[in-house]
Amino acid sequence: MASIVLFGPPGAGKGTQAVAIMRKTGLPQVSTGDMLRAALAAGSALGLEAKSYMEAGALVPDSVIIGLIDERMQQEDAKNGVLFDGFPRTIAQAEALENIEEIKVVVSIEVPDERIVERICGRYSCSDCGAVYHEKFNPTSVPDVCDSCAGRQMNRRADDNEDTVRSRLQAYHNQTAPLAEWYSNKGILLRVNGDQQIEDVASEIISGIGG
Repeated sequence: MASIVLFGPPGAGKGTQAVAIMRKTGLPQVSTGDMLRAALAAGSALGLEAKSYMEAGALVPDSVIIGLIDERMQQEDAKNGVLFDGFPRTIAQAEALENIEEIKVVVSIEVPDERIVERICGRYSCSDCGAVYHEKFNPTSVPDVCDSCAGRQMNRRADDNEDTVRSRLQAYHNQTAPLAEWYSNKGILLRVNGDQQIEDVASEIISGIGG
């Protein structure tokens, strides 16, 4: 089995669907954030190089990220492939990844921008236990009282506002549109309607990846 790439805009439900894909395929999930944290913790040469960029407030260059992925693919649990979550982000990264690993399918979870704004801007959570709610789709049974712990302090993330969400969406579209077209031209892009029930999204993905 070769690897799978999963991408989608913020709020599209990638985390939930990644779990479904891992459960079905047995592939481990790999994200650049996880790899960077592991490399930093291990104090590896690439980890120390990445740390120097991060401490300077600079982006970690592709060469380091690709090196980390190359190391990750040598691990035993990656012998049958992995699920890349949020990587690659650019065509240059995709081209470099081709030299390391065969990609079986690229899953693009697609949700209209207006629905993403509605999803993210309506989120809130319990400050005591962290339970997550949504003012429209999953409100607390009693206003401002957590269903899980009966806490009465609800919290909204500062960046869960319309201006910030639309800015993040624009950046995503600018970055991902060329990448999606690139993979589509290779015949391995699977576009999935993310604006439906979670179970239906999962079913569409599993059917599309052949498993």
